[in-house]
Amino acid sequence: PARDSGGAQPAPAPRAFAVDGARIARADRARDSDAESASDADSVSDAEWPSHGRGYFEQRYSPLDRIDAGNVAQLAPAWVYETGETRGHEATPVVVDGVLFATATWSIVFALDAKTGRELWRYDPQVPRWKGRDACCDAVNRGVAVWKGRVYVGALDGRLIALDARTGAPLWEVQTTDPAKAYTITGAPRVVKDMVVIGNGGAEFGVRGYFSAYDAATGALRWRFYTVPAKPGAEDAHTGVAAGTPEDALARATWSSESAWEFGLGGTAWDAMAFDPALDLLYVGVGNSSPYDRERRSPGGGDNLFLSSIVAVRPDTGRLVWHYQTTPAENWDYTATQHILLADLEWGEGADRRVRKLLVQAPKNGFFYVLDRATGELLAADPYVFTSWASRVDLATGRPVETGRAQWNDGSAMVSPSVIGGHNWHPMAFHPKTGLVYLPSQQMAYPFHVDRDARFVAGGRFNTGEDFPAMAKSLDGYERAVRFCDPTHLTAWDPVARKAVWRVAHASETNGGALATGRDLVFQGSGTGRFVAYHAATGEELWASDVGIGLMAGPVSYEVDGEQYVAVLAGTGGSSGLHLDVIDYVNRGYAIAYKLGGTASLPKVEKLAAQPVAPPALATTAAQVERGREVYGWHCWRCHGVGTKATGVLPDLRRASRTVHEQWTDIVLGGTRQARGMPSFANLLTREDALAVQAYVVAQALREPSALESAAAWLSERVCVPAEWAAD
Repeated sequence: PARDSGGAQPAPAPRAFAVDGARIARADRARDSDAESASDADSVSDAEWPSHGRGYFEQRYSPLDRIDAGNVAQLAPAWVYETGETRGHEATPVVVDGVLFATATWSIVFALDAKTGRELWRYDPQVPRWKGRDACCDAVNRGVAVWKGRVYVGALDGRLIALDARTGAPLWEVQTTDPAKAYTITGAPRVVKDMVVIGNGGAEFGVRGYFSAYDAATGALRWRFYTVPAKPGAEDAHTGVAAGTPEDALARATWSSESAWEFGLGGTAWDAMAFDPALDLLYVGVGNSSPYDRERRSPGGGDNLFLSSIVAVRPDTGRLVWHYQTTPAENWDYTATQHILLADLEWGEGADRRVRKLLVQAPKNGFFYVLDRATGELLAADPYVFTSWASRVDLATGRPVETGRAQWNDGSAMVSPSVIGGHNWHPMAFHPKTGLVYLPSQQMAYPFHVDRDARFVAGGRFNTGEDFPAMAKSLDGYERAVRFCDPTHLTAWDPVARKAVWRVAHASETNGGALATGRDLVFQGSGTGRFVAYHAATGEELWASDVGIGLMAGPVSYEVDGEQYVAVLAGTGGSSGLHLDVIDYVNRGYAIAYKLGGTASLPKVEKLAAQPVAPPALATTAAQVERGREVYGWHCWRCHGVGTKATGVLPDLRRASRTVHEQWTDIVLGGTRQARGMPSFANLLTREDALAVQAYVVAQALREPSALESAAAWLSERVCVPAEWAAD
């Protein structure tokens, strides 16, 4: 099948493969029966990884113990599969009955023999490549759900698609979003009680958030939960139901009457979910505001529910049971869509100490939360990275105590954590033997600049209330200075003792997901291209594989024919890979499985060819260059980098070829490279705008850094300063 198409064609027929369908059916029935009574992954076969977090509790712990501290040094590649895609790979594989299912960029699904890596089938949903313009953070996908012989995937263009698990043939699809709006899906679906639950993204572009449940057999909509209130008098165009639910009324009371409805309000639920069958509660994390600027969004004040909240709903009906808001009146893109993990742990002091049903989350805002998952009661909230915006969380009220140092609504502020967060989508892991949560954390700052004339712009431009041209100008020549020394890490956090036990730092802006296994091992990759096994209790590095390509995805472990495997996807991208990280290699995507005594070879990493800075001589004016800086700030930086700084994932425009410059307006306005992921901006830019961007790019290519900028770049790479100083 075609691996890079502009869409609008029929989906290619997937290749068939021979597999024992009866065995898959028996495994499905066993999981279905177990789900009725079991609380988590104890109900599934140790050999499998049957869902996104392995079990409903999303602990990402495999009890397999054939690989341990004594023999992990013998771990080597068993097989390597090239995905054919060169953007970010974020999927957690699902392994059922010897078949590994995963996704690549553009929502492409592939099924592999989990023992050999042989491709069994491949399905391309033919997402139109222009849709990448509506994705804040790359055309990524975080995986599939597998249930009763079907594979479910959420496509970037908002479709939920069911495939036959044995053949990859499409069974049904439903459009879960309004195609006329900038909605996307990057998260993995979850299956709960024969329903497929899926959310969406797009808050930066001015959409209204929600998550929905669909019948797993037919695709019929069962219910929908809106995370922010509707405009007074509005009706849901999809269901025809007027905005009058108790949840809507509860949320509406927390918004001012002058809310900027044209901005959509945000609240997209784009990643985190977990389920407790015993309590019959589905937990969903809710995202950021639209716009970020709360003074413009809700000028009369209010907490603005359910932004940046954890909501617990009844899975049969979608009705709210409880909620907790991590960042009231959200102002900094501090989503609560980060991994939600459930665990039963001893909690309390003295005679009050008892086993409690807990929910833990480390959202973007930098605090690690522990809640009673039955009631939503806040039990603990402690900073796991430096937080300039709040000094602490008041446990009596559940509210953060803001410092005032992060207010940018009247001008600008350097804020920590950054918009990327102290923790982003990268999955955590929990080890029941150590009682520790393994958290992919990060420490960076971000400069907010208010756009006092902000207005809603439809069709592919951020509507956050920020002045992006001013932000880019403030960083011009100092882009690397917002990066702290070793900005990403793996933190082992004790949720009961409420502190970090150990931390391992990475010399990269791109982090990786975590996996815990039975013999006290924790696996994680990073943007450095290393896949590492650590001792779960101490953080000691026990083994490493130098893949050479950045790893972001969550690893898994499974067993086939008595051999334990550890598998992970490689391929950098996403928010950090597009905006921050610098790479010098061709970013090909791979699925790699390791086993003891493996004999396969790692992929040969191809270095990027040197691209000289040789821009054409253009007759430009200072005013045209300045206009180009402004247009670039609004439309281009989020893919090509601030100041056109190279990332390696997408082209460094400073080094654009003569051919690119000759075809500049055809590419930017005509969409001639749309099939390769570069959309047309003809609905937003004039020819003069496009030529102004070209003038700015050429000026940046010819620009010589000042001595001060060169010194700042040198220091940012070589000198570590305390995080609180860097944030200031």
